[in-house]
Amino acid sequence: MTDLILLSFLRERPMHGYEIQQLIQASRMDLWTNVLSGSIYYALNKMERDGLIAAAGEERTGARLRKIYSITDTGEQFFQKMIRDTLTLPPHTVKSDFSLGLVWIESIPKQEAVELLQQNLKQVEESLAQWHAGKEIKGEYGLSKIALATFDNAISILEQDIIFLNKIIALIQE
Repeated sequence: MTDLILLSFLRERPMHGYEIQQLIQASRMDLWTNVLSGSIYYALNKMERDGLIAAAGEERTGARLRKIYSITDTGEQFFQKMIRDTLTLPPHTVKSDFSLGLVWIESIPKQEAVELLQQNLKQVEESLAQWHAGKEIKGEYGLSKIALATFDNAISILEQDIIFLNKIIALIQE
């Protein structure tokens, strides 16, 4: 996922890692991807070694020297392959560490299980609120039909997760 995101930004124009990090945070992409700051620099270094990107120059900011990267032809081919590969994956998977934990939930005290599930529920509700806000904000600039469908799908999944968590909490409290 990280390589796909970084290559997509570098297809737009050459840039340095910090700029990519800022774009990810500004677009709130960090909320629905698992791209962390450290993984950006690790991925850039690895992609440079693999010939997917190349140093296009350097930029000095105070005492800091930032390497500016651009995508190579090999990187463009790899990007295209990754797009094709991702489109064959299921949008979501039912394999989950959470489901595995539910198998043995009765091995911890009921009250503790309920508190943990309520904590989880709160996080999912916060995530749902962020997705609604993101849809509204990005909608002001215009969303493609595909982007709108993606927002609606994520919101529906989060709403179903809320229903599911409430059901599990109720079952435990019986």
